[in-house]
Amino acid sequence: MLSAAARGMMAGERQFREGSYWDAVAGRDGAMNGVFLYAVLTTGIYCRPGCPSRRPKRENVVYFRNRESAEQAGFRPCKRCRPDMAESPSGNWDVVEKVCRYIDTHAGEPATLEVLSRALGISPFHLQRTFKTLTGIAPRAYADSRRLLALKVGLRQGHSVTRSMYDAGYGSSSRLYERAATQLGMTPARYRKQGAGVTIRYATGHTAIGRVLIAATERGVCSIQFGDADAALEHALRAEFPRAALNRADRELAGYIRIIRDQIRGRGSERLPLDMRATAFQRLVWEHLQAIPRGATKSYSEVARAIGHPRAARAVARACATNSLAVAIPCHRVVRENGEAGGYRWGVERKQKLLDLERREAEKQA
Repeated sequence: MLSAAARGMMAGERQFREGSYWDAVAGRDGAMNGVFLYAVLTTGIYCRPGCPSRRPKRENVVYFRNRESAEQAGFRPCKRCRPDMAESPSGNWDVVEKVCRYIDTHAGEPATLEVLSRALGISPFHLQRTFKTLTGIAPRAYADSRRLLALKVGLRQGHSVTRSMYDAGYGSSSRLYERAATQLGMTPARYRKQGAGVTIRYATGHTAIGRVLIAATERGVCSIQFGDADAALEHALRAEFPRAALNRADRELAGYIRIIRDQIRGRGSERLPLDMRATAFQRLVWEHLQAIPRGATKSYSEVARAIGHPRAARAVARACATNSLAVAIPCHRVVRENGEAGGYRWGVERKQKLLDLERREAEKQA
């Protein structure tokens, strides 16, 4: 049981909590690593937002600004995402926190380097270099991601598209709608209804690396997830769009299941039609991943150089971590500099098995 002092401390910490923090946790948003931590009351563990561990129930989650406050409240660090270890041996996280706090409290206002520099008293060069070195993204990219999260929160709360748009800081509807298809997967009006009016077909099946769930809209496959049980996979799908019409379609999607099974074993040339919801940077990374040959791997820094952003290795890693189309977008082919498998949203063991199966098949065909 937590002490009265610890409970009081957590109550104070909740003052900075925002509804969009849960969206970051639920979506394993690695871009929020270093901005806040979350802890789970039922396990006593605290994690980074991008942690690959199983998502907890929302009512069991509390938020903290740093590891010190989490540990003082009686929580212990996760052994998977290691939130007790610094992500970078150098740099100034105070600068990152100040930038994030300013952007979060000035939603709808410009977040240019000039504006941030004047407001925080930090030179534009130092601000940009520090923020990008420690987070892998520019302050503007962080502002864009926060604006999108704010839009989602407003729409999910039932506010009108116009109100949600302006509250989130979008200057015009044209700018919002030009990004809606790739970032929301549907129009803002449909997202506001939490998928109401949208039909998502899904099927589950067995593969060489465990159970798989494939879900598809009329535009293509929107989710490919691996797990140990169908119930958990279906729950995760319903959590994203609780009011969408989810139709089980095992027979209709049997061909998709077969294609995924073949791809897992490094066989076949068929590709699935995809309905990707992605930022411009994520799309750039994901399209490059699709060009990596089966049986081959690249490091995060090699991918960063290949897409023209040589210093964005961390951002590449985050794009891999937020991929919701397992195998079809082969983020498992991106490894650490030393050749080790590294992290994987669906478990490192699955990642290693995928690589082994692909290499084995590539050697047979060589």
